[in-house]
Amino acid sequence: MDAVVYKGEHEVAVEEVEEPEIENPNDVIIDVTTTCICGSDLHMYEGRTAADSGLVFGHEPMGIVDEVGEGVESLSVGDRVSIPFNVACGFCENCENGYTGFCQTVNDTGSVPAGGAYGYVGMGPYKGGQADRMRVPFADFNALKLPDGDEHEDAFALLADIFPTGWHGTELANLQPGESVAIFGGGPVGLMAAYSAKIKGASEIYVVDRVESRLDLAEEHCDATPINFEEGNPVEQIIDEHGGEVDKGVDAVGYQAVDPDKQADDAYDPARENPAVVLNQLIRTVRPTGKLGIIGLYVPEDPGAPDEMAAQGRLGIDFGKLFEKGQRLGTGQCNVKEYNRELRDLIISGRADPSFVVSHRVGLEEAPEMYDRFDDREEGFTKVLLEP
Repeated sequence: MDAVVYKGEHEVAVEEVEEPEIENPNDVIIDVTTTCICGSDLHMYEGRTAADSGLVFGHEPMGIVDEVGEGVESLSVGDRVSIPFNVACGFCENCENGYTGFCQTVNDTGSVPAGGAYGYVGMGPYKGGQADRMRVPFADFNALKLPDGDEHEDAFALLADIFPTGWHGTELANLQPGESVAIFGGGPVGLMAAYSAKIKGASEIYVVDRVESRLDLAEEHCDATPINFEEGNPVEQIIDEHGGEVDKGVDAVGYQAVDPDKQADDAYDPARENPAVVLNQLIRTVRPTGKLGIIGLYVPEDPGAPDEMAAQGRLGIDFGKLFEKGQRLGTGQCNVKEYNRELRDLIISGRADPSFVVSHRVGLEEAPEMYDRFDDREEGFTKVLLEP
């Protein structure tokens, strides 16, 4: 079958790889109908991780069940399903408590202390879903059934990761109806956080980015006030616009944050990076006792970091200011199963349609070009869906 395979820094290729097989009684094999390129994939694509050549990418799949292990009870051939990017067992202590992003069973070979994922470095032996077919372990627990047919395909494709992850950011920040929120990052996850804030009834939403097409989407679909950090200090812009500090904040950027005070030939040159800049801006933007939801990716090691401290995953956070303001923060990847059923039902009922973030739907063979253009943050490139 065809799959998107990592070849090395800034290079992926669509190659023929072995088809997946049922390995355990609780496995299913799905024919992938839609899969996505994620901003997290770019960390590997750029050579900023320890990913090995040959890794099959992709952790945001949906498709049709084609084979069923003899131990699977709730799924049948022909079922349409969304697959959370978390691989989870369902019976360990963390899974039982709802922390499916930190399963203690599924990753005894990877480098992360808990949690597994498809097609991602350090997250276990699971081949990714940017492929014709993929194996889903613990399928009764992991797969989310969808209505038959092809309705809402673009929206449902976002249930594997970015819609739940954006929602998770607002949950980590404990965003309540009527509160104001600043979201740093207008990429797919940041836009989903802003959209989630709108659904939850936030009174004021501010989205910080530098790409005008992203800011336009935030304003049009999330009722957000766009803040371009290249046009002035975003903390000052938000406080001036809002008339004071906001109630809550979300970091949807992570460790590759661009520092507007640093200059380089390319707007996204690593020389402009400051891994702590967004966290420190949020500390200053959010009011005393406010809460921050940190869903942007941070890593314990970064071979492409701008300095030695950041290369070790250590950041210059203004902890004294955080302490002084009595703020709290929540971190960690999304436990997709905590939210995906309800978000699916919001889509089905017409209460939510996150598909506005989708900018491109192309065949799998176009993945190398899409990776290159998405990595360049081209105007108009927000979320790329691949169709095997």
